[in-house]
Amino acid sequence: MSEKERSEGIAEEAMDASDTTASASAENTAIKSEETSAQHTQRLEKELAEATEEVTDLKDKMLRMAAEYENYKKRNERERATAMKYAGEHIFREFLPVVDNLERALQQGAVEGSDTEKKLAGLLEGVELTLKSLHTSLDKFEVKAIDSVGEPFDPNKQEALTMEPSETIPPNHVVNEFEKGYFYKDRLLRAAKVTVSSGKTDA
Repeated sequence: MSEKERSEGIAEEAMDASDTTASASAENTAIKSEETSAQHTQRLEKELAEATEEVTDLKDKMLRMAAEYENYKKRNERERATAMKYAGEHIFREFLPVVDNLERALQQGAVEGSDTEKKLAGLLEGVELTLKSLHTSLDKFEVKAIDSVGEPFDPNKQEALTMEPSETIPPNHVVNEFEKGYFYKDRLLRAAKVTVSSGKTDA
């Protein structure tokens, strides 16, 4: 083999080796590119899942807050309506002792056949008119007296101060009142203070 042919063979081998190296490098680059793309996809999927979870949590919190706000509004409306409905309760409670005093004055002054009755006739008439006016005012604002005498004793609207025998009032019925009870609309304003019958006396 001549020197020229030997040189040409060496050159061809060098070119083959170069081609092989270039092919291997291209394959490695492709593999790395595929790995990088897969990692990128995984990262995106993870971020999407985290974002979706965060959005779901925020949505749940917003729904809870909306429900709590609605409950708060309804509770405020109920409390406001109740406050308005019974706004005058303390005022009418102050009226009641006046009514009591006028009723006592009428009871003490009405003594039949005595000089006291004649002397107090004008005063009693004025007291009666005052009491009537007060009752009219109370009626206007839906303050109603509780009828107790002769009725069955009811602890929900009456307070028993004592018991006494009665020939005419059945047991556990009200004999008389010390103080009248009153309702304001559908709410008990004051319980009646009463005496309750224990029944007929034993012979």
